[in-house]
Amino acid sequence: MEVLDLFPRSILKGELPAELLSKLLQLSETVLHDPNQHPDASAKLAGQLSQQRELLPHQPGVQELCSGHLIPACERWIRHVVDRQPPQGRGPWVPGRYRLQMIDLWLNCQRAGDYNPMHTHGGSFSGVIFLRVPPQITAASFDGQLCFHGPEEWQMQSFRTGMAEYVLPVPGQFFVFPAWQPHSVMPFRGDGERWSLAFNVVAVPGQPKATSPVQPGTLQVGAGQAGVAPSGNVSLSSQRKTAKGF
Repeated sequence: MEVLDLFPRSILKGELPAELLSKLLQLSETVLHDPNQHPDASAKLAGQLSQQRELLPHQPGVQELCSGHLIPACERWIRHVVDRQPPQGRGPWVPGRYRLQMIDLWLNCQRAGDYNPMHTHGGSFSGVIFLRVPPQITAASFDGQLCFHGPEEWQMQSFRTGMAEYVLPVPGQFFVFPAWQPHSVMPFRGDGERWSLAFNVVAVPGQPKATSPVQPGTLQVGAGQAGVAPSGNVSLSSQRKTAKGF
């Protein structure tokens, strides 16, 4: 006999080099020291957190993070998943027929009692980069952990298991997943702050086009080729427009 585990969900896990992690920690220190100098993202995001501040392309470490790690991670996810499909079923997701565009990057500062309810993002891909984690956040409890949710509620009585996967945050590690993947962040107790970055990327079918002016507050970091930024930001709030292009 054989047991088949069907319908997997692919989530990419990576780790930043120590030097880049240090740059991003210094940037976060600067942002949180003078938060009013950076756009407040909390009104358009789902999280109930102490601070949520947008980051900009010119800031230290941002271009390196996006172009050197996050965009390649999205590309790696596409190739892992799409290349398993028959050639005639891959649609536009063939190398050279699409482009990846970073459209949002923001800093999350979580303190005791703060949380992020279950939500999804706009765009095509989203993810989180862990920067700082209080020592009391450990594998001994769910406190402060990132949770990926399955399509149905967990229920042991009916053997509906495997519907929640908890991830212990580790500084320098990052996760990339489809924007439709539901996820949440548990609150924690005690002193300290939990810092993370979150982002959105859109995958746009078609050949790269000429660069157009970038709207204020919109990141434009492509996969090595110039592209046209989507109109407006796309973030995790259900009240914001979903990225077009599919």
